[in-house]
Amino acid sequence: MNDDRSSAGRIDVISRHFLGRPYKSNPLIGTADTPEVFTASLDGFDCVTYIETVVALYRSFSVDDFTNWLRKIRYDRGLIQWARRNHYMTSWIRNNVREGIISPLSMPAVPMVSRERILNVVPGLSPRRTRLKCVPKRSVLRLQQFLQTGDLIFFASTRKHLDVFHAGIIVRDGKRVLMRHASRSKGFVVEQELSEFLKSNRMAGVIVMRPRPLTRRIGVGT
Repeated sequence: MNDDRSSAGRIDVISRHFLGRPYKSNPLIGTADTPEVFTASLDGFDCVTYIETVVALYRSFSVDDFTNWLRKIRYDRGLIQWARRNHYMTSWIRNNVREGIISPLSMPAVPMVSRERILNVVPGLSPRRTRLKCVPKRSVLRLQQFLQTGDLIFFASTRKHLDVFHAGIIVRDGKRVLMRHASRSKGFVVEQELSEFLKSNRMAGVIVMRPRPLTRRIGVGT
């Protein structure tokens, strides 16, 4: 497992396995006032836990690998605490880039815009300022030529106090660009044309990250 093609194939197989699994709203356990409980369910997902599960399985070669990677992906430095959960997707992206799990997609000549947000929609978390760079919605057609199966796509919100409102996994079928995601409106994990999702939703733009290729069979602690 040592190149982008084999990585894409592995993510394709794993993400396809969960098509049809039910959408679960707020699947994680813990609040600012109650203890965080680490969960690793394969029975249902929201859009974030679907991506986390697929990426953790992609990087794993044993059950222990899976739980360790999932913990590391979900929490800042893998520490199971509510305050360290990556509640906002800009934190999720930043921390997983730092850990070498994902990397930004190189997209020459594709326009980017910068958006500033004051994030304050999670009760119990202090407001935090963040700046995100995204491809504006009008330029996503130019972006599609660079997308490959396994890429993670994040949809930047138009709301002033939220960074990302949804996320999914890209699947390339020849010239068709599809997205697998846990859909609240449809009630389960679906595969649909990316263009269909873009037409149906308002957004400031998209952010794309690519899972890093696996170069050797390693566990999270090695």
